[in-house]
Amino acid sequence: MTTIVDAAPLAWAGLLAFLAAMIVVDLKVGSAQRHMTVRTAATWSGVWVALAVLFGAGLWLVAGGDAGGAYFSGYVMEKALSLDNVFVFTLIFAALAVPRDEQPRVLLWGILIALALRTAFIFAGAQALETYSWVAWPFAALLAWTGWRILRSGGDEDEGVKIVDRVRRRWPGMKPAVAALLAVAMADVLFAVDSVPAILAITTDTFVVFAANAFALLGLRALFFLVAGAVARFAYLQLGLGVLLVGIAGKLVYGELSGEKVPTALTLGAIAGVLSLSIGASVLKERRQLATATT
Repeated sequence: MTTIVDAAPLAWAGLLAFLAAMIVVDLKVGSAQRHMTVRTAATWSGVWVALAVLFGAGLWLVAGGDAGGAYFSGYVMEKALSLDNVFVFTLIFAALAVPRDEQPRVLLWGILIALALRTAFIFAGAQALETYSWVAWPFAALLAWTGWRILRSGGDEDEGVKIVDRVRRRWPGMKPAVAALLAVAMADVLFAVDSVPAILAITTDTFVVFAANAFALLGLRALFFLVAGAVARFAYLQLGLGVLLVGIAGKLVYGELSGEKVPTALTLGAIAGVLSLSIGASVLKERRQLATATT
């Protein structure tokens, strides 16, 4: 179903122009600078989150609660999945011995390449879902399989090392920064196979899906330098993501069988609730381990 936002070229032009301007500003004075500090990373991570929230609030006012709620659901989902990306990027940089000063530029170009590829996935996936209703079934199967794989493995799969091994085998002797750029782009393409169907299960409005992906991805560089050392401490985060992917697969199946749409507010509440529980449980586990270690 084409929405008012889908049919407004000015909305697309305005969003793309704004994102391009912010990328330039970020490149010059923000999280793409060579010497990244925790303070700078925290500032720019906050800037991107604030911009994402303001955009969502504006979308809610202009296009209504369904569009706004779908955007926030997709954004929260993509932001949570990006924490998983941070852990993989950390492994890639460590395995390839990429100097810290080169990491912001590598992330910048890797994420821009990933955003371009995701845009193609978004339009193709949305068109397929709108044109062929049966596509929802393989989408649901993919999400359920990915979620089950995460739940079964406990999130212990070392995707970063696997990607680095592939890059080294195919392009031996490549400079670490260039190899890392390819590895980062490859990693995000793999993540997109999970995240794009997940957000398309929430809404097929390409404007909303693209905006949620763009704000989540473009804030990923600052988030990386802010929480790279702490992501591994969220012991239950990936399990929470696995539950969400299985749940969203169930949402797709329910919609196909019943012909009814799950309320956007319920989807947003479920995503926020599962992520809050998984992160809260991770923090409690870490505190208990520290308490045990000190006694």
